[in-house]
Amino acid sequence: MASDHPPQDSASDYPVADIAAAWQRERPGTPVSSIGIVTPLWRLAKLFGDDRRRVLAHAGVDTATLDLLSVLRRAGEPYALTTRELAERTMITAGAVSQRVARAEREGLVTRRPGGGRRRSVLVELTPAGHQLVESTVDQVLTREAELLTGLDPEQQNQLATLLRVLLQDVQRQLNDHRLTQVGEPD
Repeated sequence: MASDHPPQDSASDYPVADIAAAWQRERPGTPVSSIGIVTPLWRLAKLFGDDRRRVLAHAGVDTATLDLLSVLRRAGEPYALTTRELAERTMITAGAVSQRVARAEREGLVTRRPGGGRRRSVLVELTPAGHQLVESTVDQVLTREAELLTGLDPEQQNQLATLLRVLLQDVQRQLNDHRLTQVGEPD
């Protein structure tokens, strides 16, 4: 299987341009304009994801647990949601929420209790340990990600955020898929 990596003596310092040029050379007429956008997005997602996992490993928490704790923390006091609300806000299945909650409960980060109202409703609430963990971890993650964006000035960051929002909304519309999941996670 051929590699998509450009040869070592490539004149380009941006491999994405080499990939597009190679496809144009090998298959003239093939639409290659997406390569300049999609390929860097995939590579950035991988780099950001790997870096986030390193930061979280250092903090002693995994991505799924931080996602759960963050959703509860962003809900505001009393930092509690039903499992149904958690599934809607994390955009994962009820089974995945149940697994995440069970793991976080074993670690003393959340508690579960009957949710009042519906017969089988379960309310999940941050414990003080969960609250402390999400507070310190979110600061570490967001500070690190802000550092990684310093190659763009604030105006460029705003422009990119706007363009990415437009692109995301349009692709979601075209695919009729409005879920948001972690890169590489199965649905």
